[in-house]
Amino acid sequence: MRALLWGCALISSSFALWPQPKYFEHGSSTLWLSANVQLVHTSPTASTKPLGWLWTTVQQVIRPSHHGAPSTVGWLSLSSETLLQSAFERMKLKVLDGSFVPRKFYPRGAQFEPATDNPKRHIERIVIDEDPRNNLTSTRRHDKSEAYTIDISEDGAALIRITSPLGGLHALETFAQLFLAHSSPSAGSYTPYAPLLIHDSPVFEHRGLNLDISRNWISPADVMRTIEAMGANKLNRLHLHASDAQSWPLEIPALPDLALKGAYSSAQIWSTEDLEAVQLHGTYHGVQVFTEIDLPGHTTSIGNAYPSLVTAKDMPWSEYALEPPSGQLRLNSSEVPPFIHTLLDDLLSRTSRHSSLFHLGGDELNINAYRLDPTVKSSSHQILQPLVQAFIDLVISIATAYSLTVIMWEEMVLDWNLTLPHQDVIIQTWRGSDDDALGTILGKGYKTLFGSNAHWYLDCGYGYFVDPDPFNPESPIRPPYLDYCSPYKNWRHMYAYDPVADVPQSQRHLVVGGEVHLWGELTDTVNLDDMLWPRVAAAAEVMWSAPGRKPDESTTRRLADMRERLVMRGVRAGVVQMEWCLRHKGGCRL
Repeated sequence: MRALLWGCALISSSFALWPQPKYFEHGSSTLWLSANVQLVHTSPTASTKPLGWLWTTVQQVIRPSHHGAPSTVGWLSLSSETLLQSAFERMKLKVLDGSFVPRKFYPRGAQFEPATDNPKRHIERIVIDEDPRNNLTSTRRHDKSEAYTIDISEDGAALIRITSPLGGLHALETFAQLFLAHSSPSAGSYTPYAPLLIHDSPVFEHRGLNLDISRNWISPADVMRTIEAMGANKLNRLHLHASDAQSWPLEIPALPDLALKGAYSSAQIWSTEDLEAVQLHGTYHGVQVFTEIDLPGHTTSIGNAYPSLVTAKDMPWSEYALEPPSGQLRLNSSEVPPFIHTLLDDLLSRTSRHSSLFHLGGDELNINAYRLDPTVKSSSHQILQPLVQAFIDLVISIATAYSLTVIMWEEMVLDWNLTLPHQDVIIQTWRGSDDDALGTILGKGYKTLFGSNAHWYLDCGYGYFVDPDPFNPESPIRPPYLDYCSPYKNWRHMYAYDPVADVPQSQRHLVVGGEVHLWGELTDTVNLDDMLWPRVAAAAEVMWSAPGRKPDESTTRRLADMRERLVMRGVRAGVVQMEWCLRHKGGCRL
């Protein structure tokens, strides 16, 4: 008989699922995972035989590229069986080959593990019942596609019910978290929660991370590791900010000079194979990877290869840009539209195979630069607005020809008052100083993403990249050298963020979800993991489970458990809590 327990009463275990499922009912019996556990997938179109035969095929299709990331040749589609078998094999590696013994969550000398000399009950097979007709208590379409149930009996029968493979990926991640390694050699891995029942589905459809790969070098292998951690936390969108004023790291075969002259070096270029491999890796982990080409501002790097397309290049950046170097696309040049067509036709014909989204940027357009634009010669908002409208219309028309939904930053609506096709666009808010940005955009009927810089900017609090000018006595760069969005956003601050607190119920259907942001001025491959984790995990639970919860000790302990599991997977995640506090529950409250 099950007992309904939420993080209490079990002396022999630590409730530690992250993100927290909607419903978790469990007992206190121990089950072990068989070393020979098999997966059986049933669906109206699939066979009911074990799927181990598929893994050999999957391994043959994925092979290393020159950056150490998987690459594909001629990949057309991934079957449900392939995705689920891949996720099942990953789960087995995490559980059977894992080494997470939760010693630091108990006082020294405490006996928290089951005895190994008693008869063991094993889970010998996991049945995944995939059927679009499964009633998983979710009514919204996106909820249902990612929803799942896990039902494990006291004798080890394990059943997962889903309506699509996405739910299966999430379910197997949760399944792995139910298990702990035993400290005795060769004892195996166990769950102390049997019998158990979990019902789960997300609150928001778009649960993302915006990762800047243009200002400092972030390799494809770094991004793949990030994707794996995202999947573990049930995040499902990776927004690659793939170009900016400082560098152009993406290979565009139709415009080869973009990367050859725009990247920092020839060793700091993502090949087309790299990008496709990262997108495919995302698919395997339930993460849709899409690119942002920031337009028409933040485009100085284009001018390294095509100087006639850019205005105000290499002018004093304090007047003509928010960051060095200055320069942005000319707004009324006859050369720009053909370039944009060539660029986006090349890129989107490839990325649209793996994603339904494209981000066109649209932020921080510097109007002073257009006084120097020979095709405009004005900084008048009245003159520039129709030119900006025409440019954005062009980009949207190209992207929608590839059946892509277009995301853009809030300025295009709030600052430029553009008229946009509601069905084809999502507006992304970010400025914490504009407290009503979300409400204003929702009031205009646009689908919206949240992620205020006052709450979810991971680079805040690390100081500026700008040095004080010794010849400028009025330099704003002075002690204590704070950046514009200080202070540092710690994980509790991020967890407590409630972006929809003031959004009326009549508009909440327009809130597609949100993203947490890591801009790259002070981040590279060395410190990437620590900049992201565990804070991104805090945002992940807000987007999966519910916004507006206040963190308490149980939150800390669950997040610390997730951190340990990420570290076991090779992610250099930062510390959540001092070990003494984890070992002495209740000892660090105030």
